[in-house]
Amino acid sequence: MNNSELAETLTAAHGLTKADARKLVDAVFGAIADAAAKGDEISLNGFGKFKVKDTPARDGRNPATGETISIKASKKLTFTPAKAVKDRLNG
Repeated sequence: MNNSELAETLTAAHGLTKADARKLVDAVFGAIADAAAKGDEISLNGFGKFKVKDTPARDGRNPATGETISIKASKKLTFTPAKAVKDRLNG
């Protein structure tokens, strides 16, 4: 499912226009991205948690040449599903 399909689902389920549903979907994901950029944890009850984790700098290898390269520190966004979601996935 992509953003457009999610917006169409909202349109069918809640009687919104496609444009309004798309704006709503974009606003929700924008708010999640903004909170993550600040380093906040995003907790959606019954769905799961988004957390920002720091990945430290490390040495790696160029697979083509085998040469050692430095990989700089970065941040990544992780997701942990809620128990209700896990239960739905596993039947």
